[in-house]
Amino acid sequence: MIETAGPAASVALFDGDRLVAFRHEETARGTAERLIGIIDALTPREVGEILVDVGPGSFTGLRVGIAAALGLAIGWGIKVQGYGATALVAARALAQGVEAPRLLAVNEGGHGQYFVQPFVTDPLRAEGIAASVLPEDLAIEGFHIIGNAAQKFGGIATALDARYALHLPAELRNLPPVPIYGRAPDAKPALSRADVLRA
Repeated sequence: MIETAGPAASVALFDGDRLVAFRHEETARGTAERLIGIIDALTPREVGEILVDVGPGSFTGLRVGIAAALGLAIGWGIKVQGYGATALVAARALAQGVEAPRLLAVNEGGHGQYFVQPFVTDPLRAEGIAASVLPEDLAIEGFHIIGNAAQKFGGIATALDARYALHLPAELRNLPPVPIYGRAPDAKPALSRADVLRA
């Protein structure tokens, strides 16, 4: 399991449902440079499948994690599947004993926005798609709030952590390994020479 959607990178190695090894690093910068080293430190052998967070989350983190997962999958000749960052914090909250019929995942989205997604819990399934919203547009009534930004809204802080990926039901961890950014990128494509001359 590869988790790079948030402010930290974590990697977990499982044998069936049993956690074999785990690494976690706070990586405000340098995820790309350190991720393969973090994975290699777990000394993975005979890996049968890779799960990677596809977002929404950090643009750079998602690209780095997915690229690493796809590269390793090609090298090892195995499949790679994705899971959502908002679903992961919902699964972790339930695994840690949160009891509520409905959860609202609220993760940091940057630029004053939050990535949010509603879930029902019996069984865990998404009630809508993940979206990026401003705090004044966050509808929290009727939800138990979880996520890495949950404390700002009276909820329980729930960090992104690769160890909890297997707590996701199968239908929430079979996404294609394609990033879900949740909002438009900050960077804009450079103008072509023709556009510059016309400007």
